[in-house]
Amino acid sequence: MDAPMGSRGTEYEMVVERGKIREFATAMQSRHEAYEGPDAVVPPTFLTSSALWAPEGARVDVGFDRKRLLHGEQEYVFHGPPPRAGQVLKVVDRIEDRYEKPGKRGGQMRFAVVVTEYRTEDGTLVAEGRSTLIETAPKGGAA
Repeated sequence: MDAPMGSRGTEYEMVVERGKIREFATAMQSRHEAYEGPDAVVPPTFLTSSALWAPEGARVDVGFDRKRLLHGEQEYVFHGPPPRAGQVLKVVDRIEDRYEKPGKRGGQMRFAVVVTEYRTEDGTLVAEGRSTLIETAPKGGAA
């Protein structure tokens, strides 16, 4: 069953670890000094790793068939300085939008825009991740 727009997942914590920032930067082949040391800042796409912190069932379920699921787009908006090593972020997903478009091979493609909010422990919004998920039409083009 599809969760309606506005549905929210369960909030969980993400501890921003210095070592994980460095590992992420290394995986990106970056040696930028901002990603090292006790005050390291997170690389722009680091917040994607928050999914690894989510307890089972905490992320919002858009109800798409995983066999036909595509990750269409990802965007991050920072509302101030990027998070730093040592911060604890409160993370929650919500469904911002749902829509459909005809598929080029027939049938309807379904879209869901999921916004992940990253807040400090006092509730200040520091960043948002906006992910567009796509469920392709079933084979044969039937909707």
